[in-house]
Amino acid sequence: MKFRGLFIAVVVLAVLTGLLYWSNHRKPGEDSSVKAALNSAPRILSLSQQDIVQISIQHYAQQPIDLVKNDSGTWQITQPTPLAADQEAVSSLLSSLSALDSDRLIEAKVSDLAPYGLDSPRLALSVTRKDKRSEKLLIGDRTPTGNFYYAMLAGDPRLFTLATYNESSLDKSANDLRDKKLITADFDKVSQIEFSNFSPGKKAQITFVRNKSAWQILKPQPYRTDNFLAEELVRSLKDAKIELDPSFDAKKDAAAFQSASPFASVKVVGASGTQELQVRKLKDDYYAKSSVLSGVYKVPSSVGTSLNKSLDDFRDKKLFDFGYADPDQVEIHDGDKSYYITRSGSDWWGPDGKKWDSSLVESVLDKLRDLSATTFPASGFIIPSLRISVLSNDKKRHESVELAKGKDTYIAKRDGETAWYAIPTSSVTELEKSAAALKPPAPPIPSAKK
Repeated sequence: MKFRGLFIAVVVLAVLTGLLYWSNHRKPGEDSSVKAALNSAPRILSLSQQDIVQISIQHYAQQPIDLVKNDSGTWQITQPTPLAADQEAVSSLLSSLSALDSDRLIEAKVSDLAPYGLDSPRLALSVTRKDKRSEKLLIGDRTPTGNFYYAMLAGDPRLFTLATYNESSLDKSANDLRDKKLITADFDKVSQIEFSNFSPGKKAQITFVRNKSAWQILKPQPYRTDNFLAEELVRSLKDAKIELDPSFDAKKDAAAFQSASPFASVKVVGASGTQELQVRKLKDDYYAKSSVLSGVYKVPSSVGTSLNKSLDDFRDKKLFDFGYADPDQVEIHDGDKSYYITRSGSDWWGPDGKKWDSSLVESVLDKLRDLSATTFPASGFIIPSLRISVLSNDKKRHESVELAKGKDTYIAKRDGETAWYAIPTSSVTELEKSAAALKPPAPPIPSAKK
């Protein structure tokens, strides 16, 4: 009994000693909620993007970069030099800044900022809202592991770590945020494009006009236009941007532009006026001067490649326009032979109510679709040997073509056009074979009698 009582007394004494030690060493105000907060990853900033009207980016010992949203909702760079802003780049910056998460909270109240590089932060971002209230994010040194940055809000004693990818999304220069587009016109409202190519072998001066949703070559004279290639030109102009790398030297690029040879020029006419782009080439490099940007800039070679097109590149080489929709009626007159095809529903009919084998008709139509020019000759059309007429689009479109046998090709002429098309002899021969093979479908095989 004495031993048991002594054991209990020792245990009680140990507990009391532990409580006394904890009481003497506990930090004032520390409790379990603070401990739980440390090592957590709370959000540093939570803002509404629509409420933000100004952003200032301050790199240590450099001029601040100021972005301001105007009354129309468009962002502009106002400092250090007034520049048009890349709206997508600013939107990405806003997205990162307005909902910024920390990696973790490492101190609830930090008193000495110097060990973290926050007394003179390498990067500071100030955000101003419509109600004039502002927040300032400070980003200091990297953590010892190099995977994070120390960060805090001005006026807030908490110390956070910030992931490097978050820091990268916020650490932007004026060149990162400026609009680098060489043409800023709204191409949905562009009505005309004047395009000139000065490169040897591709020289051209072409005027495109928009006809509803399609493009039409107007000059040097009206031509059927390959709308896919015209739209490709439009896409290349929309995507054309200046090239700004760390070695960018405005004076050097300007001097290179002066000594370079003219390569291409474009005038874009739209609702907001005319914008002009000049491109010159020096050896393998391209330099551009735009009416919407001050100065001269080196541009990617893809800009030059997209503009290295001739008049023939943009012309529609297909002889017929009915495309992949089935026509309503086809007539082929090949010397003393004639072929008639009429569509009724899904069936094809010949003269005198004779039904054609649909697979053989489809072969003829495929050959008609394949008739494409290899070149656009200025002479060679003499006496036509084939005449083809196609009615399509519910008989609203009538295409009539004559083909004359040349030395190495057939020369084709569409009714109502002055242009001629050189068609490979093999393509015409295949069409003639398919037309000659037209016949009624084979009669059904009678079922065997039981």
